Amino acid sequence: MPSVSKVGDKRKSKKHTIVSNDTAKRVKVSHRSHQTEPGAVLCVGNGDVGQLGLGPDVLEKTRPCLVNLPDQIVQVCAGGMHTVCLSKSGKVYTFGCNDENALGRDTSKEGSETEFSLVDIPENIVQVSAGDSHTAALSEDGKVFVWGNFRDASGSIGLTEAGPQAIPLQYLPNEVFVKVASGGDHLLLLTIDGRIYTAGCAEQGQLGRIASHFTERGGRKGLELLLTPEVVRCKLSRKSQPKFTDIWAGQYTSFAQDSNGNIYAWGLNNYFQLGLSDMENRFTPEKVESFKCSKEWLDIVGGQHHTVALSSDNHVYTFGRSEYGRLGLGENVSETKEPTLVKALQDEKIVAIGAGAAVSYAITSDGVFYSWGMGTNYQLASGSDDDSWIPTVMSGKQLTDRKGASISGGGQHCVLLCKLSS
Repeated sequence: MPSVSKVGDKRKSKKHTIVSNDTAKRVKVSHRSHQTEPGAVLCVGNGDVGQLGLGPDVLEKTRPCLVNLPDQIVQVCAGGMHTVCLSKSGKVYTFGCNDENALGRDTSKEGSETEFSLVDIPENIVQVSAGDSHTAALSEDGKVFVWGNFRDASGSIGLTEAGPQAIPLQYLPNEVFVKVASGGDHLLLLTIDGRIYTAGCAEQGQLGRIASHFTERGGRKGLELLLTPEVVRCKLSRKSQPKFTDIWAGQYTSFAQDSNGNIYAWGLNNYFQLGLSDMENRFTPEKVESFKCSKEWLDIVGGQHHTVALSSDNHVYTFGRSEYGRLGLGENVSETKEPTLVKALQDEKIVAIGAGAAVSYAITSDGVFYSWGMGTNYQLASGSDDDSWIPTVMSGKQLTDRKGASISGGGQHCVLLCKLSS
């Protein structure tokens, strides 16, 4: 069984004994990805299952609409069909589809899933992530709590061997983590000493630790192989394993950066979305030489078949599938095999990026939101369902006097965080 416990359960894991609970309580973790500046939350796109947080009667918004949460919010995260908001005080709010327990709270009251409400976690949370049907939260002392469900091509596989989880469970209580990252149906966890744990669906290689013949529900080894979080290792000797400093996830992809600035990738590569030119999936981490175009990468986000990356000199690069304009490189552009500069934004200083299934986003240092890609679900905030082949300024009444802080794309909606007025 996975080393997990219900919230408040202080039992020690026999399998993982690197850091005790007493030690973890004294640690205050930090990572450059942790956001601390409060802002206002806006949502746009499809809201037919409540993922806009505007109640049961709002089925879509073509322009960003304000969500009046009762707390100052520092991070927003869009899952497949749900939304997660983290407050400055360390509380977690959720809204949207709860069919597979992605909200982590009781929604038996009719319509309650369409409005924001708190998840009961007796810890101060500093970071959250969301996938198609799961959510993860990182506490200030390095604990990770998870809830919801993982799925594969055949349906539900559970969050643990016990099945989907309706309330938060603690992963690996004897480890200290500094970051969590969610793909569609997989989860990455970065430890304080630079190791990466993964769990979830492995069909496309996104766990980075499962041989191809075991990826279908663990093969003869069963679901425990997939759902028990274990460490990812490169094809190197144990003494030569890199120390990782950052992790990111796309729908079916995983990325990591080591202490020397090298980028490693694994998972689905059918449209070159790993930055590797052979269209072959990777089942273990592989160093991606095409990322050498920047000394360091600040952020990497992925959609269904494309990837968006932010370099240390504040430029946006895209690669992977080009259909519907998600790369932002203009019309008549084919799939791109390596990080390619988005020239339409090369004169801007970009400070944040985001991506949905077939859409991409960027925010300038002046707080201007840009979007491009598929417009079908109004995720581009253009007021229409037209596709955009190059970055276009997002607009709307609620954006008139607000500056962007961060942005996150979900399956059919988008959630924005705007800086509070001074």
